[in-house]
Formats: sequence, C-alpha cells, structure tokens
Amino acid sequence: MAAEETLHGTVTEVVDGNTILIRTHEGEEYKVYLHGIDSPEPGQEYAEQSKKLLERLLLKKKVSIVMNGKDRLGNRLGIIQVDGAPDPRHELVKAGLAWPAEKNTNTELESMKETAKASSLGLWQQENPTPPWVYRRQQTMLQSKSS
Repeated sequence: MAAEETLHGTVTEVVDGNTILIRTHEGEEYKVYLHGIDSPEPGQEYAEQSKKLLERLLLKKKVSIVMNGKDRLGNRLGIIQVDGAPDPRHELVKAGLAWPAEKNTNTELESMKETAKASSLGLWQQENPTPPWVYRRQQTMLQSKSS
C-alpha cells in the first residue's frame, strides 16, 4: 500500500471508538484505525458511547480514507472522510469520547480536547480519566502476572 493511498468504500462495521472495517468497491476488506486519536478501550468507561457515536457518523456510509501509514503493531491508520460531513475524529474528541493520540499530537485535536475538558464533556466528567494507552499497558501487566 502506497504512503498516500486513498481507499474508497463502505464502512461495514465499527469495531470500537477508533476502529472500523471497510469494504472497498473491489470487495476487499480492511481494518482501519482513525489516525491521530485514541478512544476508550472496551471495558473502560465511555467506550460504548464512543463506539455508538462513530457508528452514527460512519456505519454503512460511503467513505474515502487517506491512508496514513501504520502504527508500531502494523495496524493501518487513516483519515476518514464522508462527503459533506465533519471529520469523525474531531467529533469524537469534541464530544469528550477520544483523546488525541499519545504520540504525534495534532494541535487542532489537542485544542478540541481542552475545550471538551473545560466543558466536562464525556470522559472529562471523570476527575482523572485513564487514557486508553495507559489502560492497555495496565491490562498487559495484569495478564503477564496471572499466567
């Protein structure tokens, strides 16, 4: 896949608050993570609300995804565009249902997060919400101790 490749297709499933499955017009399926944001993990507070908002924004919609490389685990990262609709990443962060990603912080997303935080929206109603990357590390440590 080329660095600046764009996929066109339909969102067939919303896996969680920052992961979708897309079927291209050629019938190929791809799992794509929203580039630049991280939503609560299943099991964390607000994970379900985050997923539901993304479903409302993207499920069964025709989308264009500008591929943005892969993360360290090899997951495809993309910026998803729906004709005439706002960037779903912005909607999630503005609603307090996602963080800007731990690395490569985007200043626009960071300022949206601060606005959501100041308004106590979504996960910012909690005093000290655990970012999903911290939660994942905690889960990994719990698993290695129990095995």
